[in-house]
Amino acid sequence: MTALLTILIVLFVAVAIWQMVKIFNLAQVGASNSQIADDNDNRINGYLMLGFLVFIYGITIVSFIYLGDQPLISNSASEHGPGLDNLLIISFVVIFIVQIITQFLLHYFAYKYKGEKGKKALFYADNNTLEAIWTGIPVIVLAGLIIYGLFTWNDIMTVDEQKDPMIVELYAQQFNWKARYGGDDNVLGKANVRLIDLDNANILGVDESDPNAQDDVIVTELHLPVGKPILFKMRSQDVLHSAYMPHFRAQMNCVPGMVTQFAFTPTVTTAEMRQNPDIQNKVKNINELRVERQAEIEEAGQDLLYEFDYLLLCNKICGKSHYNMQMKIVVETQEEFDAWIKEQKTFENSLLN
Repeated sequence: MTALLTILIVLFVAVAIWQMVKIFNLAQVGASNSQIADDNDNRINGYLMLGFLVFIYGITIVSFIYLGDQPLISNSASEHGPGLDNLLIISFVVIFIVQIITQFLLHYFAYKYKGEKGKKALFYADNNTLEAIWTGIPVIVLAGLIIYGLFTWNDIMTVDEQKDPMIVELYAQQFNWKARYGGDDNVLGKANVRLIDLDNANILGVDESDPNAQDDVIVTELHLPVGKPILFKMRSQDVLHSAYMPHFRAQMNCVPGMVTQFAFTPTVTTAEMRQNPDIQNKVKNINELRVERQAEIEEAGQDLLYEFDYLLLCNKICGKSHYNMQMKIVVETQEEFDAWIKEQKTFENSLLN
């Protein structure tokens, strides 16, 4: 309600100012009310264009100084991450250079060729050289970016079966995630949403008669061994979801009725990432904000202090609780992973009947 009243007050003040300006203009006896721009109007607009150019460059510099440090861009935790980050940085550099040149030309020419009495515009009906330049340069630059992007995409999406990747299923449903490991045989049992049997604790619709399914492990917290290739098989129970793991530069849609996949190799354990100075600074800033809201946080029954964890998020708006659809990811050593997986129940031991 307060926000609505504030908006209404601002609107009424703006209307009042507008009316006062109209009254002031009408009261200027003898002043010209012509709607045609004269040399003075053109000169003012020319200077304003130069001023706006300075403003654009200034706000760009300020943004780099205060907002240019993006820890996530420089802290990928997967084998393919640095290549993807490099492609992103190259794209940013190209866009920045083009923006500087084009904005300068736009605003400078608007000033230089502002309207003046008695001055006629000179134009070219066509100029093959100019057209070749401003067509050829973008074609070459974009072709380079696209080709580089295709090679990067192929490197990411090509799964090397000779590396014996660990098979993990990510199962999406409104509004949570489940993970299923292939067990000792590293083969996922067959599954179908029509086989879901809540009375028997078969929450993922795994085929109870499939021999490959008996040693599968279903969990609500994803653990990954560092340095081990992981091949994710993704399913959705209800609507379109998107499995998004930002620190691993991984994202793939989870589509009802089909299985999608994405593979990567984690390279930084959770413990190592927590020691990263950028991450520590981010955690410090978050906790300072949380302390300011201590009473509210404790009343909600949440832990006061935040600790960094990798997360699996949903990056598709899938319903009213989409914002909270996430699962913790723990990257650890192979020994730690082996000890953890031994503590989990296999599928056959998790059924009620």
